[in-house]
Amino acid sequence: MKALFFDGKLTLRDVDSPRPAPGEALIKVLMAGICGTDREILKGYSGFRGIPGHEFVGQVVECKETEWLGRRVVGEINLACGQCAWCRKGLGRHCPTRSVLGIVNRPGVFAESVTLPVENLHAVPEEIDDAAATFTEPIAAACEILEQMPIAPGTRVAVLGAGRLGLLVAQVLKRAGAEITLIGRHPWKLDLARRWRVHVVTAGSAELRPASFPVTVDATGSAAGLAEALRLVEPRGVAVMKSTFHGKAEFDSAKLVVDEITLLGSRCGCFEPAIELLRQRCVEVQPLISKTFPLAQGVEAFAYLEHTSALKVLLTMV
Repeated sequence: MKALFFDGKLTLRDVDSPRPAPGEALIKVLMAGICGTDREILKGYSGFRGIPGHEFVGQVVECKETEWLGRRVVGEINLACGQCAWCRKGLGRHCPTRSVLGIVNRPGVFAESVTLPVENLHAVPEEIDDAAATFTEPIAAACEILEQMPIAPGTRVAVLGAGRLGLLVAQVLKRAGAEITLIGRHPWKLDLARRWRVHVVTAGSAELRPASFPVTVDATGSAAGLAEALRLVEPRGVAVMKSTFHGKAEFDSAKLVVDEITLLGSRCGCFEPAIELLRQRCVEVQPLISKTFPLAQGVEAFAYLEHTSALKVLLTMV
């Protein structure tokens, strides 16, 4: 089969088609999304080698559990052992021996087919088209913030970064009742948020005073984002870090202590609430799609993201 393969350089190549192990399904990938983590992998993040990609929608073509055959599915990206203390708590995404689809020790979805355990699969309702379904994983990541901490209606939240994830976080938290300020650099991206009645501010504006938000969310995807999130959060506030990137972030740790700030790392989330938001059209994703490339032009798709201020780029396999 055709796949994008990273071994220090991203190339399109022919690789062996995967075979499902017991308890797994073979899935024909229909569409996949390129996210910031995929781009960081090409810079060395996680030391991954193989087929990247973890945001996808596909169709089950082989599975011993026949009720899955022919169904459109999305898949949770963490493959846990199922036996450890974390798994027994229902937190398999923190299993110390887990593999992660297209990120850690597991071939990803930038390929014509992929395998996943049946327990990782979620059926896609008819109301959700293929392109929208590829947003399930990042919307779940946005919803994870609400699982980790209470955000009371009316809470002022600064979301740093008007990229793919930042725009999704802004929508999810606004729907939960938060008063959102979205901070970004590109006017056209901020204009998207205005249509959702989100207050927007250009990065660096004098309006962004220190210690002015009880909650800040860093979705910049850059090392500088966390420092700015900490600058903006008020004493005893919460700074949420959603960014993953290759390298280390530097910040003034004394501010954490002196201002008694909670720094909350936030990663993957449960798929059920994300699917329901998409089904009810409570989150708008179509305006976030900048361009769609065929898998055969996958290398060009990554180059396109490096040289434009695009939002979401999708790969189609059919």
